[in-house]
Amino acid sequence: MLKHLLIENYALIEKLDIDFEEGLTVITGETGAGKSILLGALSLILGQRADTQVLMDKSRKCIIEGVFNVENIPMGEWFEKNQLDYDPQTLFRREINAQGKSRAFINDTPVTLQIMKELAEKLIDIHSQHQNLLIGESSFQFDVVDSYSGNYEDVLKFRKEYRELQQKIQTLQKLEEQEKQSRTDLDYFRFQLDELDKAGLDQDEFDQLEGEMQIIQNAEEIKLNLEKAAFLLNDADINTVGSLREVLQLLRPLDRFNEKYRALADRLDSVLIETHDISSEISGMAEEVVHDPRQAMEIQQKLDLINKLFLKHNVSSVSDLEKIREDYRANIKGLDFMEEQISGLKAEIQKLHDRLMVFAANLSAKRLEAIPSIGKEITGMLRQLGMPGAGFKIDCRQSDNLSSNGLDEIDFLFSANTGGELREISRVASGGELSRLMLSVKSMISRKNLLPTIIFDEIDTGVSGETGTRVANILETIAQNMQVITITHLPQIASRGRAHLLVYKTIDNGKTKTRIKKIENQERILEVAKMLGGEKPSGSMMETAKELIFNKRKN
Repeated sequence: MLKHLLIENYALIEKLDIDFEEGLTVITGETGAGKSILLGALSLILGQRADTQVLMDKSRKCIIEGVFNVENIPMGEWFEKNQLDYDPQTLFRREINAQGKSRAFINDTPVTLQIMKELAEKLIDIHSQHQNLLIGESSFQFDVVDSYSGNYEDVLKFRKEYRELQQKIQTLQKLEEQEKQSRTDLDYFRFQLDELDKAGLDQDEFDQLEGEMQIIQNAEEIKLNLEKAAFLLNDADINTVGSLREVLQLLRPLDRFNEKYRALADRLDSVLIETHDISSEISGMAEEVVHDPRQAMEIQQKLDLINKLFLKHNVSSVSDLEKIREDYRANIKGLDFMEEQISGLKAEIQKLHDRLMVFAANLSAKRLEAIPSIGKEITGMLRQLGMPGAGFKIDCRQSDNLSSNGLDEIDFLFSANTGGELREISRVASGGELSRLMLSVKSMISRKNLLPTIIFDEIDTGVSGETGTRVANILETIAQNMQVITITHLPQIASRGRAHLLVYKTIDNGKTKTRIKKIENQERILEVAKMLGGEKPSGSMMETAKELIFNKRKN
């Protein structure tokens, strides 16, 4: 429950420091006094967005603090999951500076607004006037039915798995689109790969082919030069080999005179042997050089194919072509892998879909069991609230397709008058009727819901007289199970509060400010009397107010 609220520098509020009690707390005040401002400030520590317009003094930051007693709520696991210190008296704090920057804290630990909102939704429900319209929305209607039927936690688990199913379906659709495009490209990839494979790409072989082509194209010149070199080395009248032999014959006899002569002779002997080998090798090469037109054509065809691939793929080396070939091979292999992925994902989707169908059927069964009781309770409560001819029914239909709510489609049907046609709430209910409908719903689910606190912002809109007394009775009943805080204009409700807070305006130094105080005894009697009979209530009004406050509730 909400124990304490501190507000500083928010709208017309300079500083408010308020304690709250268990049971029913009523908040009253003249129109425009700032009751809605109070809720606006509270909403900030419940995770709502804010801007610098909320600052009363633009030079100072705005601070909102709320203390909640959570000792009777199993929240330890949630705090541990979000790495927050657990404290039975949990402190929410929100700060907004002049630049519009906001900071949020839970038990003095910085948190995101999403975390703050997630925790707040487990602790408090603020029902404002515009929320009456929610009763016509499908999501709210499902929440009501599931809360009453005990489905709520199961629905959260179902929706988590349903989101997983939708994500898998989206992934499958993307993969299938990619596969379809790849299928279009597959023949092209295979053709290109086949062409590159047939080219027999190898950098060493390519270099060798180019060398062989150079020799064939220049065979005549090469053969002539080789033969001439061989002739000069060995066959000419004065040839190199013969000359070296003569020199060696002159030096060899001298080796007995000096070691240096012997060394020169040995070196010359080596040169002679090497020159003779060179001469023989040149002669062999000359014999090998033959201009073979057929061989030249085969080599040229291979080179032409590779050069054509260079131009086609805009590259200049065989290694580049080899990389392109591997890319095509990877694309083809990737398509095969994609087929495996698609097949596996389809199996996962089918398995998850089948499990959700069973899950949804169980949700439907519990809803169908609860729906008659919900209709009966709300109809009975509407009659208590001065609508004896009202009719209410929940229409539940089964769909063939799963949604985030399972297999069900739900509509709340309503008629304000006896014998009237039951139609969708959004099409037939007036503002006052919506207020009473929503109060009936909130009263019903408060007995099923674990939320410790509910705040009603003028739930009595469009209500007066005896109906106001009945609304007060219902609020008192709700307050037996949870903390109820209600902003009201009805004396029947204001008189029932265990605590009564008065919101009022003052003018300090030319500035309008909103203040709040707890009123008791004579001050409270006067406030209720004003609600009965105006700014200057008569003595009889004062007595009536006193009777309303101190007499026991009459149903």
